[in-house]
Amino acid sequence: MIRRILLASAGAMALAGTAVAADLTPQPPPPPPPPIWTGFYIGINAGYEWGASNSINTSTVNAFSIAGLNGDIGGEVAALATGSRSINPNGFIGGGQIGYNYQFANSWVVGLEADFDGIASATKTATLAQAGTVPGALTTIGASSVLSWTKSVNYLGTVRGRFGYLLTPTLLIFGDGGLAYGGVNSSTGVIEQLGFGDTPAPFGTFGNISSTRVGWTAGAGAEWMFLPNWSAKVEYLYYDLGSVNYHLAPLAQFGNDGTLLETIGASRTSTRFNGNVVRAGINYHFNWGWPFPVVARY
Repeated sequence: MIRRILLASAGAMALAGTAVAADLTPQPPPPPPPPIWTGFYIGINAGYEWGASNSINTSTVNAFSIAGLNGDIGGEVAALATGSRSINPNGFIGGGQIGYNYQFANSWVVGLEADFDGIASATKTATLAQAGTVPGALTTIGASSVLSWTKSVNYLGTVRGRFGYLLTPTLLIFGDGGLAYGGVNSSTGVIEQLGFGDTPAPFGTFGNISSTRVGWTAGAGAEWMFLPNWSAKVEYLYYDLGSVNYHLAPLAQFGNDGTLLETIGASRTSTRFNGNVVRAGINYHFNWGWPFPVVARY
């Protein structure tokens, strides 16, 4: 009986010692969490856009004038068709984006994003009224003009590289830059009136441009992963689509009740399309492209 008790006690102690030894064996660390920023995403955005360089300029030179005709009529016609104004295309901007992020070294994120936005109420106008005189052989001739301009950016798209740092696992700050393109429009009209008795009708010219311009963009922002697969962002972008120049139709002035061509002016308008964008957006992250999960092996 005593022998059985001793054998049972020895077995229990052996099992206890094995359990204690197992508890003291170092355990491997748990696998790291997956990089939640890596993968494809798609989203929408909305904000405000306004121009940076707002000047629009029209210059006219006298290309033809009948010599000695009532003083410098051709020069005055050209001067009255020359002027500039400040015009700022701006408005609500909204659209969508798609991109891919890659998270590395725990706290760094690189990616590529493309977006396309429409701009509402972007067309703005400006006018300039001017008056002058032409010294004549017998009397001074009065003259006046009105110049009018329009300018707009109707849509804006970008393809940008992004590079960011995670302040926390769910809060990303980033800078970005790359290609920008946009649909631009501008027009110029000139109406003049000379105080001749034989030239009562006003005369003028018109020209415009409508094209897709390509340039560059750069900016910065912050993005917050507020739910699994969902993030919200705010960002600022500066874009520059370059300068444009376009010619107007010949500015022809007729005398003798509209039967004699007295002067011809050559007009050209120049302006620059660049601006600023502030917008907010929301993205859905598909998380495709995550690395395979780490499996601990013992």
